[in-house]
Amino acid sequence: MLFGEAVERVTGNLTKVGVVRCGRREKITTMEKTGFAIAIMAAGKGTRLKSKRPKVLHEIGGQALLRHVIAAARTVVPADRIYCIVGHEADRVKAAVAPTGVKFVMQEEQRGTGHALQMVKAYFAISGDALPEHLLVLSGDVPLIRPETIAAICELHLAERAAMTILTAVPQDPTGYGRVLRVREGGAEVTAIVEQKSLAPDQLSSPEINSGIYCFETKELFARLDSLSTNNAHGEYYLTDVAAMMVADGLRVVAVKAESVDEVLGANTIAEMMHLDAAMRLATARRLMAQGVTIFRPETCVIDAQVEVGADTVIEPYVQLLGATKIGVESRVRSYSVVQNSTLGDGVLVRNGCVLDGALVSDLAVLGPYAHLRPESRIGEGAHVGNFVETKKVTMGKGSKANHLNYLGDAVIGAGVNIGAGAITCNYDGVHKHLTTIGDGVFVGSDSTLVAPVTLGDGSYVAAGSCITEDVPAGSLALGRSRQVTKPGWAAKRRTAMEAKKNS
Repeated sequence: MLFGEAVERVTGNLTKVGVVRCGRREKITTMEKTGFAIAIMAAGKGTRLKSKRPKVLHEIGGQALLRHVIAAARTVVPADRIYCIVGHEADRVKAAVAPTGVKFVMQEEQRGTGHALQMVKAYFAISGDALPEHLLVLSGDVPLIRPETIAAICELHLAERAAMTILTAVPQDPTGYGRVLRVREGGAEVTAIVEQKSLAPDQLSSPEINSGIYCFETKELFARLDSLSTNNAHGEYYLTDVAAMMVADGLRVVAVKAESVDEVLGANTIAEMMHLDAAMRLATARRLMAQGVTIFRPETCVIDAQVEVGADTVIEPYVQLLGATKIGVESRVRSYSVVQNSTLGDGVLVRNGCVLDGALVSDLAVLGPYAHLRPESRIGEGAHVGNFVETKKVTMGKGSKANHLNYLGDAVIGAGVNIGAGAITCNYDGVHKHLTTIGDGVFVGSDSTLVAPVTLGDGSYVAAGSCITEDVPAGSLALGRSRQVTKPGWAAKRRTAMEAKKNS
């Protein structure tokens, strides 16, 4: 699939009959004012994944499926009006998404989608939460759902004065999916949702499938949940049966069709999940390029959905930008670098093969090649961290340099410092970590060892090859090495003796 084609499948606009396209902020604000709440189904196990991890906690685009759905839902309603229905590995799912501020509804037995909404009804009966006028139902394993789509469903629901609104899609092959049948072609109103095995011969060619995403008038939904039956092949309560009940009762059931199939379909296997992951990452790259970021060979890059990059920054092939990474303007990240949960300023150069995790890099700094910045590395403006240099819990001042083969851990380094090749801080005594403090303008000679805790005063010098175990006053020279002894003629005499021994 071509890059543009894959992205268009994810970012395709929603189309519907009789209602203008929406998704703008004013439309979303309408949702907040008209009594909407959102229920997210996240109780299933996902047995076809062959994984011990709950299905909704599998990741694409750098975060759990359920996190993506919650993020989209939170653009439409506040977090305290989002209800996650949990069951399988409920404690694990709760722990993963609790920081979002959503609420939880327990479904201890997973007896179908209708049963899940029965648990929501029971929750409202005892929780004291105000019953919403409208309830949108999302799936926790459908991560590409867009805020614009959610808003559009709700807008159509209001505009059509519907008791139920169904989100549909038209895949290339609808076989196996339940079909949505409309009263007339091109109309919004629905007559039924029919499962594949129940389709009449003349209905088999119907292309429009049910996505499992709905919007209900809450009281009308709750009034019918207790009438659901398990008289089906799986012995479960199906939420789709509510549509037939509402139609039979003369209530209005309508549908809205999404152009992007990927947006509404979940993943039942790891391979399908990786398809969604690729689509999401390509869409993220497309979004960044639209904002002025140059990404060479975007199909080779791994860019998480929440990454932010400024205009005129260049991302070379085979770069990974992960987690909550933020990069300023006019920076450059060269190939094979991995940047995770880090913040880079403007005009930063990350040379090939660097690894950054939890680092903060100021404007105009230069890293690498093959530098490793571990958590709590704070690199100052215009500083250089060169090839095969490792930093951990370090603050490096403006214009300081460590260009070759250094380990710098648990250190505060001032401005204008030069750390020579091979110099290291010895921060660990086998039990505790200790701090090395290096003042402004210090010169540390090559292959020096700084044994913490130790302080080098402003403007001091450390001679190459020294082992420094005591504080060095400002402006001083410290030498911590054996005195050199030179023996004239020794090498020549040794070679002569060795040659004589060989010939004897």
